[in-house]
Amino acid sequence: MEILITNDDGWGSKGLMLLIRKLLPMGHITVLAPDGPRSSMSNAITSKSPMTLRRLPAQEDLPGVDIYTTNGTPSDCIKLAVNVLFGEDSSKIDLVVSGINHGSNAAIDIIYSGTMGACFVAAEQGIPAIGFSIYDMDANPDFSYMEPYLLPLTKELYEKGMPRTVCYNINAPQGPIQGVRHTRQCISHWAKEIRPTTLENGEQAYMLTGYLVNDEPEAEDTDEWAVTHGYLSIQPCSIDMTYYGKMG
Repeated sequence: MEILITNDDGWGSKGLMLLIRKLLPMGHITVLAPDGPRSSMSNAITSKSPMTLRRLPAQEDLPGVDIYTTNGTPSDCIKLAVNVLFGEDSSKIDLVVSGINHGSNAAIDIIYSGTMGACFVAAEQGIPAIGFSIYDMDANPDFSYMEPYLLPLTKELYEKGMPRTVCYNINAPQGPIQGVRHTRQCISHWAKEIRPTTLENGEQAYMLTGYLVNDEPEAEDTDEWAVTHGYLSIQPCSIDMTYYGKMG
């Protein structure tokens, strides 16, 4: 089995390294990750400048793993893997796994997520894909409660199969996990997103900030409810953006 692993926190991040180690029993792993943090890149691609593709030396603690980095985005990673690394053999990629993201990608955050952006590009190519995130923005999050779920869930979802347009968004809570819930995306929005600041030259400028607002806090079937109540959330999502309820 050929597994392609990427992320948006960059090569060497704690979540990525754990994911690689936990999935080694499933088959051969190729890693293609950004050479630095690319958070909140969504489906951004590099279209106006050249992208690098560098192979890193073998890591003693990651036997047999082929490792590459790029100056591109998470979405670029999938495109480079399909078109350059594997090329005519791209059909050999059985599964794309992205993460583990340091921070939640539940609710509306899924549309901003570089972690899930990579999964969406994989789904576009008909490759099964799973994104993993944890509800913890710390640079050194505690993955110990999430760790036992990584391999079993990856195996289970892959073996069930995924339609061409579908991938999975998995979010773990911070701390102990009460159980697993299959969820839908929470209706939500960001509020008070802009903070004014002043540049050194005196020019007025602005910084993104704010907080997530759950617009349906009583709904217990959403991803946001699950992760904020100690459950691991499994949400199927699709690159088909059609709202079928309004057709015709």
